[in-house]
Amino acid sequence: MAKYDETLTMLKDLTDANGIPGNERQVRDVMKKYIEPFSDEVSTDGLGSLIAKKTGTPGGPKIMVAGHLDEVGFMVTAIDEKGFIRFQTVGGWWGQVMLAQRVTIVTDKGDITGVIGSKPPHILPAEVRKKPVDIKDMFIDIGASSRAEANEWGVRPGDMVVPYFEFTVMNNEKMLLAKAWDNRIGCAIAIDVLKQLKSESHPNEVYGVGTVQEEVGLRGAKTSAQLIQPDIAFGVDVGIAGDTPGITEKEAQSKMGHGPQIILYDASMVSHKGLRDFVTGIADELNIPYQFDSIAGGGTDSGAIHTTHAGVPSLSITIATRYIHSHAAMLHRDDYENAVKLITEVIKRMDKETVDKITYE
Repeated sequence: MAKYDETLTMLKDLTDANGIPGNERQVRDVMKKYIEPFSDEVSTDGLGSLIAKKTGTPGGPKIMVAGHLDEVGFMVTAIDEKGFIRFQTVGGWWGQVMLAQRVTIVTDKGDITGVIGSKPPHILPAEVRKKPVDIKDMFIDIGASSRAEANEWGVRPGDMVVPYFEFTVMNNEKMLLAKAWDNRIGCAIAIDVLKQLKSESHPNEVYGVGTVQEEVGLRGAKTSAQLIQPDIAFGVDVGIAGDTPGITEKEAQSKMGHGPQIILYDASMVSHKGLRDFVTGIADELNIPYQFDSIAGGGTDSGAIHTTHAGVPSLSITIATRYIHSHAAMLHRDDYENAVKLITEVIKRMDKETVDKITYE
């Protein structure tokens, strides 16, 4: 069994916390606990995004490092007369990863365990077995015998429903399996960047941010960026790992353990070329591994941040992750640590003259 160091304990606490879009308080409290010791001040915006500020040089360029607090999940929409729960997906789901999976319903009276119901194959005609079940036809079974009993237990429409999975260090201890890597790993990177800068002198004001509601439209990134008005921004998130059977290099080329991903293009943003070149130049200089990727569908918080105010040079730096938007995803610890190292070294070299050069390239 793996011995938990400070980093693994933090990653477990972050991924164990429950927080779908609009319900991020539990995750925000965990992130605040870990980032506050390395911050000069911690605040929230009106939507609930966490903003931790660490000043190197007062009045220096504002550098925003943003990971999102929320995870994909579900919301209770109705309880039928027999006590079964109807639900709405919150964030992007593929029906084939949902059936017979354990979930947690977070109520005012405490957590309730449930399972997304499924039919046994014995009663399914051959043609039905070949078709995925439509998400709108799924339900959650909490073992209640009636609507009244479910209500008595505290279940109400609007309650969040979160995938249940135990944080696990694999036999290869660099491989970490958990729910909600999307995007608690980004929150962890923001925490650790501020931690690395705690005793370093640098010519900037750095903001480690945990944004809300990324999975439903990059909403907290927009409001927190309006508040901060950054000069440079990094969206830190998960990316697609293309190193499992069935995924071709045309679909995804990144491999776990080969360094953080520098995103060239996604559906929300064309990455800023000047900033991209500056970051990869430092990575080359320091022999920090990285890999390029582009994602035709989906986006990150950078997509909302880069169009705030007069425009913000932005770059997404992501961690190649397997099985995202499901109950359990896997990533490689080296990629996480190299992302922290790269962003920290970039910030140490990012003075006003450099920012001006990047901005107007």
